[in-house]
Parts: sequence; structure tokens; C-alpha cells
Amino acid sequence: MVRREFKPVILRFRVKRLNTPDHAGPKLKRNSGWLVWLLVISSCTPCLFHSRPHIILIIVDDLGWNDISLHGSPQVPTPNIDALAADGIVLNNYYVSPLCSPSRGALMTGMYPIHTGLQHYVIVAGEPWGLPLHFTTMPQHFQCLGYTTHAIGKWHLGFFRKEYTPTFRGFDSHFGYWTGCEDYYDHTALTGGGWGLDFHDNLTTVTDALGKYATSIFTEKATKIIEQNQNTKPLFLMLAHLAVHAGNSYAPLQAPKYYIDRFKNIKNTKRRKFAGMVAALDDSVGLVVEALHKANMLNNSIIVLTSDNGGAAAGIDNSAASNWPLRGTKFTLWEGGIKGSALLWSPLLEKGSGRVAPQMMHISDWLPTLYHAAGRLVISNFLPRRGLVSDLGKLDGVQLWDALSQNLPSQRTEILHNIDPIWKVAALRVGDFKLLQGTVFDGKYDKWFGPSGRTSTKNKYHMHNTSEDIQQLRNMCLNSVTAKYLKKIGRSISAEFCSLPEAAHIQCEPKPTNASRNCQPNKNPCVYNIKEDPCEYNNLAQIHPEITSSLLQRLQEFNKTAVTPGNKPADPFAVPLFHDFTWVNWMDKH
Repeated sequence: MVRREFKPVILRFRVKRLNTPDHAGPKLKRNSGWLVWLLVISSCTPCLFHSRPHIILIIVDDLGWNDISLHGSPQVPTPNIDALAADGIVLNNYYVSPLCSPSRGALMTGMYPIHTGLQHYVIVAGEPWGLPLHFTTMPQHFQCLGYTTHAIGKWHLGFFRKEYTPTFRGFDSHFGYWTGCEDYYDHTALTGGGWGLDFHDNLTTVTDALGKYATSIFTEKATKIIEQNQNTKPLFLMLAHLAVHAGNSYAPLQAPKYYIDRFKNIKNTKRRKFAGMVAALDDSVGLVVEALHKANMLNNSIIVLTSDNGGAAAGIDNSAASNWPLRGTKFTLWEGGIKGSALLWSPLLEKGSGRVAPQMMHISDWLPTLYHAAGRLVISNFLPRRGLVSDLGKLDGVQLWDALSQNLPSQRTEILHNIDPIWKVAALRVGDFKLLQGTVFDGKYDKWFGPSGRTSTKNKYHMHNTSEDIQQLRNMCLNSVTAKYLKKIGRSISAEFCSLPEAAHIQCEPKPTNASRNCQPNKNPCVYNIKEDPCEYNNLAQIHPEITSSLLQRLQEFNKTAVTPGNKPADPFAVPLFHDFTWVNWMDKH
């Protein structure tokens, strides 16, 4: 596969003739204009590189809506994430896919999973398929803008051949793992297809990381890349954490003891360990912000933090996430499975900070949004404008930088959450209304799962926090590592936003007694007004048949454009037993 590299574009244009002496030869006279052009190119090329913002994309795995204090729960304080939000934008109408591979494919391509073949389940280790090679990925596009591109952590978009691995899909380097999850300390991946080491530096297996905690080692790598970059070129860095996904089944929840010990007030052992994992992740965010500042890059950076799907609540994967008060979990198309936790921070945002964005957004929107942000400025009158969204071709993703930066209405008015023809589930949102069909695991996860994490209860439907909780979180946020370095570049952190802002919370009406029975999506489609009923209590399908009919018609239109799911059976030769107990690009080894 040919990797796309940045090459400056040279245009011919007329210039005035230089005052060359009459005795100069015709060749000198003919080329004198081009001498001026070469001087223009040499003087503008550094400007082209240095003016582009650094882009830091932090992906959190299996993070539940209620697993960060920003959304109202003081049970697991996340002061660094809260501080970024207090000086940035919280995306409260933001959606992802219900599982990792579909979300990551949408992020990389700007396309819905039905158009990449990733609409069913995930790419399981040992299956010989991946994100199709005809898609140009986000880092490939950014390479064409002059960026250096690096990936750290999880990939999960295929590795059966090297062409499907990160350094052949646009990243200059990758340090991390290829499968869906692994142990936090021994870095092995255990699946139905076998057990083996899954830790790679590009295509080289890493064997000296045993005993090093995944969140820490990925953070150290990220800060080292930032330090080495030092503004030499614009940086595109994807830090895709293992956290807070459960590890292997023999030790699913893992964190250093000093993190777990912070949460002795949490009685549930699994939830306490999970909280420690979240705390380590939050510290990682602070260390990345610190590294950007020390490299003199923070003032020209865009930081995105996003989850890849809903939290693994209700014991899924032996994890202990919480999506409260949302309905459903990872795997499902209920709000708890697809409503993502996300924020956007940058000094380049034009209108206000410390605000909650109501704009509808999907994970596929990041490609056109960030590409536009990177190339939105005309660098010189002599150079062509680069970074136009039209460069990307036809996408499902929508460019939302202007809407978010200037707080304008979103150009996105609908989201196809998914159509899975194998599990026979589908969901679509148009405006405020959402249609849902089908269920997974016989409806086992179609309910509402806690914990809520709130400490004071006024009634059985609304749980609140004490003033002591709020004051403690405010102080932690304002004194966090992130806040410290944001202040150093002249940013102001909103104390109010550090105090569990109500605008970032989800409030639901009292739960009706028939909430679990008024929708049977395996029999008939259900419809909800998500703006008024974010907890999906009241099925409106029969009350508004015209809306139901319209949504079904739009779903059918999408379905006509779907490609066949790319899933393939596992290849026995992929088993790590045949490759020194290591997960490798096995089809290149035949």
C-alpha cells in the first residue's frame, strides 16, 4: 500500500520581470521570475507547518456516562477532565457506536459503520479482516497537511496482515496493542482464539513492559512524543487508552494500589477498583496537558476527549461502569450504550469556554471537524488553501468546528446509530425523536443500571450532592495539574463549572411504573423524544404513528445504502500458540 505523504503544491503565476542586465543570457531572464517564486516557497513553508494546530485525540475505552464527576457524580472525582471542560466545551448531545470497532472505524473514516462493514459486533482477535483498505484514514489525511502522526494504545481495526496495522494506515508510529483488550500488567490478550502477548512498537513485539501499568506506560509514551516534537511540525497524536475497559478474565479490574486506596468509601470492591482505574486515567490527562505546556505547544493545541461506547455496566465483561440515569449498557442501542462522554478544548475556540454544547454530534464528525480546524486559515496569498472538507470526499460525518467554536446551530439533524442485520437491531435519531428496533441478549441489558454515586437523596427519583461534595470537587478541579498549566497560558478556569454544573447533568422525570413494559423492541419499534425524555421512559410509537412511520421510512433509506458486514470466522493459524505465544500479523507469516 502506498502511504500518502505531504508534498507542497507549486502553482505557476505571473510575476513582473526583474531588472536583469541587458547582457544577461536568455536563460537567466527566463528563470528570474521563478527565483522569486522559490524565495516565496522557502519563506512560506515553515509558516505552513507552524500555523497548524496540534491535535491530541484521547480515547477512553468503555467509559460510562456516570463515571466522571463532570456529569454529576462525586463518587469518582476527575479533576483534570473537569478542568479541561471548565475551560472548554462539554458535548452533551454527542453519540458513538455501542461497541469499539464500529466507533473507531467511524472515527478514522468519517463514515457510519453500515458503510465500512463494521456494523456487526467487533473485530475479534484471530479473524482475518479489518477496516477496508480503500478507506483513507484520518491520519493519512493529516499527513497530507504536513502533520507528524502517532498512535498509542488500542487499535482494534484489524491486524491479520501488516497492511491493516496502524503504521500502514497513516500513523508514523504506533506503540500499543492490536486486539480489543488485554491485561494491564502482563499485556497479554486472552480471547476464545487463544492467549498471547499483544504489545507492539510498530511491527516489533515489545517484551520488556511486563509489570508496567498500561495507563502509565501509554502516558509516558505520549509525553515523550510531545517532548520530542517541540513544535518542529504540527502533531496529530491519538492516545487510545486501554482504560477503563476490563482486562483479561483472570484479573478484569486493575489499578495501582495507591489509586484504589483513594476510594475506601466505595464499599463495592469491583466499583472501588474501577474508580482507581478512572483516577489513573484522569491523572494521565493532566500529564498530557503538562507535557504540551512544557513543549510550548499547549497554546496552539486542540484536545478532544471521547469515549468509544457506553459503559460496561451490569457486570458486562466483569466490569463495574455506570451509565446512570441512562437506560442500557455497552452493546445496546439505548442511550446508555451510545451516548458518549466527550469534551473539546482549545484556545482557538472563538466563543466562550466553560459551556455545555447542545449541538448534535456523532463520532464520525471528528474527521471533517478537525480537518477543517487544521486547514481553515489561508496561510499565504501565494499558497493554495489546504484543509478544505471537500478534500475528504463524500462522508457521513459533518463539519462542526464553526458550530462548536462560535456556538451556532449544528448542521447535523439526524444520526444513524446503527443497522445490524445479523443481530437484527437498529436505531435512528431525527431531530429530537429516536426510533429503536430489536434487542440483544434477550433484553437483559434493556434496563437502568447504577450506581448513581450521589450522596444525598431528597426523593426516590432525584438524587443530589451535598454542599461539601460540591466544594471538594471544586477545589480538586481548580488545583488540578490541568488547571495549573491552563492558568500558565492565561486561561481562566470557571469555578462554577468546576462545581458539578447542572447544565452538564441529565435530569429525568419520575420513572413511570410501566417504563420497562411499554416498549418491546423485539416485537415492535419504539419511539422516544430524547430531548424531553433522555432516560427513555415513555414509548411514543403508538401515540405518534406518523412520526414512527417517518422514522421507519428514513431507516429503510439508510438500509439501502448499507454494505455487507465484513465479519469472518476465526483463522486457526492465528492462535498465538503457533507464534511464540504472541498475537502477530499471522497471514504474513504463511
